[in-house]
This record gives sequence, C-alpha cells and structure tokens, in this order.
Amino acid sequence: MLELWLVGIGTGNPAHVTLEAQAALRDAALVMVPTKGPEKFDLAALRHAAAEGENVMPASILCARVGVTTGEWAAQMRAVHGEYRGPTGVSASPSNMTDGLDELRADVDLVSDRLGRRLKFLVGKPGLDGHSNGAEQIAVRARDCGMDIAYEGIRLTPEEIVNAARSDGAHVVGLSILSGSHIPLVEDLMRRMRTEGLGHVPVIVGGIIPDEDAERLRHLGVARVYTPKDFELNTIMSDIITLADPKSVAAE
Repeated sequence: MLELWLVGIGTGNPAHVTLEAQAALRDAALVMVPTKGPEKFDLAALRHAAAEGENVMPASILCARVGVTTGEWAAQMRAVHGEYRGPTGVSASPSNMTDGLDELRADVDLVSDRLGRRLKFLVGKPGLDGHSNGAEQIAVRARDCGMDIAYEGIRLTPEEIVNAARSDGAHVVGLSILSGSHIPLVEDLMRRMRTEGLGHVPVIVGGIIPDEDAERLRHLGVARVYTPKDFELNTIMSDIITLADPKSVAAE
C-alpha cells in the first residue's frame, strides 16, 4: 500500500496517511479546510469565482491545500472560459509544388476510382502534445498527392478523432503522438474504433516510439508505425494509398 507523509493542513505537523485515505478526503463532496476557522470548500467555489470575475487565487490556494490536481483546476477554467485552440491546420487547396508527385497522384486517382470517391485521409493529434509540424507536413503532402484530407489541429481526444473518422468516412486514420503517451491513447482509440464499427479502417501512428512500443502498437491493430528515421514522406504516402486500396485489402 502506497503511503504518504503530508504536512497537516493549517497545523505545520506531519501526518502519516495512506494514499487511499488522502484520496477519500480529497474527493469528498465538501472538504473541511481549517483556515481561521472551519470552512467548507469544493471545486464549485473555484468555478463560481471564475464565472463571477472574482479573484481566483484564494480558491486556487484552497484547491492546492486539499490536493486538487492541475488538470481538475484547469477543467473548471475551461468550463467557464472555454478552451484555447492554437491556430494550427492546413488549407484544403493543393500547393503548386507537386513536382515528383505525378506517380503518387495517379495512384490516388486509381484507388479513389476503386473506392467510389476521393481517398479520405484523417490526421489526428490526440492528447496534450502541441507539436503539430510533423502532422501538418504529412497532411500537406497527402493533400498535394490528391487525397481528401481532414486535420482539425492539436489536442484532440480519441473520442473526437473517432467521431471525425465516422462522420468524414475516413479510409485511413493517421495519428501523430510526440508526448510519449502513444500506448494509452492508441489503446483508447482502437477500442473506440471497434465499438463504432470502424475496426476495418487502417490506423497508422507516428511519433517518438521505442521499438518495443512499436511492436505493442502493431499488436493493438495499428497498420504502420513511423518514427523519426522514417522521414521519406513519399514512402509514407505510398503506404497510405496501399492501405486504402480495396484491391490490396482483397488480396490479403
């Protein structure tokens, strides 16, 4: 059993408590916090202060003293003020720098004909990773190869990505994860894909991924895993086209 030494709130004396006991205290609907006198406090007070334009520092200090996490604190701020989304994304219009892509563009046209519509490639960045450059390079190259791309920026949840894959009719889903949390995020996404009847849609993943984790991702059903050594964009494009090709799937 994990145990913690905590400084007694308002007393300066150490208290030996189990993690479970601390969690029970912290998660109580109302927590007694000795200040100048007994004071009842919960996260609703923090949210109220934010909504009313009051100084949130006193409520934030009380949150810290009872063990509220930064994520829980931030959730109250988002509930009141909304969530900032960085201006990431790519234009749907192809660039004029398509030299050397003729063969890939012809392959996209061929596979699109077999699919009955333009090959749809969804690029998603799940989790808290804000490094969007790699994902955007992949999306731009796919667009310039003639694919219909969908990319909605950073910090998406697996649920949001799966919902987009379903509503957009994605033929291939690509994930960019540089935060190191690729295993839990992909586990969640693959489970949701199967639940939504999208288990047949190939998923590819790129990121800082150790070899042993790459093998685990493949066991989870990931079709391709890319790391920084896989820097040849046209090779990745060729893989996406092959994965989407119904003729290739039938051959397997």
